[in-house]
Amino acid sequence: MQPLRSYPTTQLRRNRQHDWLRDLVAETSLSPKDLVLPLFIREPSGEKMITTMPGVERHTLEDLPSIVEKALNLGIPAIALFPYTPNALKTIDGAEALNPDNLVCRALRLLKGRFGQDIGIITDVALDPYTTHGHDGVIVNDRICNTSSNTILAKQSLNQADAGADIIAPSDMMDGRVKEIRTALDQNGYDNTLIMSYAAKYATHFYGPFREAVGAGAIRELSHKNLQHKKTYQMDFRNTEEALHETAMDISEGADMVMVKPALLNLDIIYRIKQAFKVPTFAYHISGEYAYLKIAAQHGALDYEKSLLEVLYCLKRAGTDGIFTYAALDAAFLIK
Repeated sequence: MQPLRSYPTTQLRRNRQHDWLRDLVAETSLSPKDLVLPLFIREPSGEKMITTMPGVERHTLEDLPSIVEKALNLGIPAIALFPYTPNALKTIDGAEALNPDNLVCRALRLLKGRFGQDIGIITDVALDPYTTHGHDGVIVNDRICNTSSNTILAKQSLNQADAGADIIAPSDMMDGRVKEIRTALDQNGYDNTLIMSYAAKYATHFYGPFREAVGAGAIRELSHKNLQHKKTYQMDFRNTEEALHETAMDISEGADMVMVKPALLNLDIIYRIKQAFKVPTFAYHISGEYAYLKIAAQHGALDYEKSLLEVLYCLKRAGTDGIFTYAALDAAFLIK
């Protein structure tokens, strides 16, 4: 780096004088094509409102095409589906995840029949929406069993690929699941189906609204110490090097792209992963991060629209290629 010239020869604020000038020299860009819209889906009898996420609803399959049409018209290239499973269909092993006619599979067939490849569809691979205990894997001897969970997750992935998923996104954080999923997809003719691994997914207190949205909040009712939380398989938020290790493992097992979650709490992790691996890197602007923007704005503490764009620009600046955000429609409208 060349030595800096001293005042008054250099005044960096000259480049900040006007809107057009700041736009001209801006280092970071943001487009609707950087956004992924997560959508919660439900059966007609399911609850529509999500009390902890203002502005976000659970959609029926009947309503879904109009929402996707709106996203397309705003330039958003992909959506991600998350089901709200009726309690009657939940079991201890999450068997509904393997049902070829489950809510996600029906949504996939509907949307692919309607939109084809005009929009990408990403599906979540984890068992928490389908289990009575709310965990992402299956329980054996009062622990989440890695081996048994991976077997089911691979079958779940294949079930979603059969229904038309473009990108399989395992969010469960079981070790080795990417390899098993990649093997299952390849052996069954889905070698072009992508895997977006939630490689660095931290155990955080900011997931609460999401768990309400998918009906997986029952985890707090379990009594055994190993089952009261997800800290035995999701990452410790005090760790950085572990995130790099997790990401390296998933890439070596066949992940095409990786996810950091939560987004705002992990700008340093996003930057380090992008710099280290140079692979497509996504960030999830999670439910708690979205909710505090909305609720703070409702109480006059900040300007929602300006704050939202600032958040998204900062995530892009950190190195993200794409951002999952419940505010994708709002952001795309503001950008355009």
